[in-house]
Amino acid sequence: MTLGATLGSTSRQLPIDDTVRLAREAYDAGLHSAWFGQSFAYDSPALAAIVGREVPGLHVGTAAIPVFGRHPLLASSQAQTAQAATGGRYHLGLALGTRHLTETGFGLPYRRPVGLLREFLTALRPLLETGEADFHGEFLTATTPYSAAVPGAQPPVPVLVAAMGPQALRVSGELADGILPFLAGPRALAEHIVPAVTAAAAAAGRPAPRIVALVPGVVAARSEVDAVRRSAAEALALYERIPSYERVIGLSGADRAADLAVIGDEEAVAAEVRRYREAGATEVVFTATELNGEGGRRRTWNLLGQLSRQG
Repeated sequence: MTLGATLGSTSRQLPIDDTVRLAREAYDAGLHSAWFGQSFAYDSPALAAIVGREVPGLHVGTAAIPVFGRHPLLASSQAQTAQAATGGRYHLGLALGTRHLTETGFGLPYRRPVGLLREFLTALRPLLETGEADFHGEFLTATTPYSAAVPGAQPPVPVLVAAMGPQALRVSGELADGILPFLAGPRALAEHIVPAVTAAAAAAGRPAPRIVALVPGVVAARSEVDAVRRSAAEALALYERIPSYERVIGLSGADRAADLAVIGDEEAVAAEVRRYREAGATEVVFTATELNGEGGRRRTWNLLGQLSRQG
């Protein structure tokens, strides 16, 4: 199993040089990948391209770019440029976004998000694979009067979707390479998410999808656990007000988002990583590793690196 970590967060933007330094530290610790969220600040594909070029060997990805306010032609250009810059180590993550940020930030009505996702992916895949598109849908049009291929953008950029609901999982299984579930515990993965997306991929004649589980977690001494969990409760509370996350938290058997944070010593955290693997995760990416300070983050990354090397 490969393991990675997110660098920074949407509420804590780091200078680019500091982000590169952290990425080098992650790679040196043995992590396979580093992931970047998309807010209204940094452009995450550009940041991933910089980091991936500065830290050879480290896979980089976005988790995840909302499809509202974007267009497949521009997303393809960004993704292919990042792929060429990193020598084939870029992973594009897309998301449905939320009603609040879509309507407040972009002034766009948040209507039929799964329908838009289907059209977005349908137009995007040939752009990434051939540099060509001729798509005319209900929500968008994407055509290429001339080639949109970027030299050196090989292999085709893998596309993953932050999908957790039944409809989004079906579309992702049919048209994407995998999913990026967040706050979906082992129970939700094993009983609801993995079976649904895997069945959709099989029905579409596609390979088994990647399941890249994003998990908030950090190594902490027994005496630190309660304080770190209080910090996690504060940091993750906003997700409890978003219906899609509220649903998956419940399906995971939890009452609050912080209940799904993996917090404990190295042995406890390693055991939870194994639970995610047994639930069907092909990759695990830890988020919020800064919750226990720099010391806790380093301990967490070192553990993940050890686990990643063990396979």
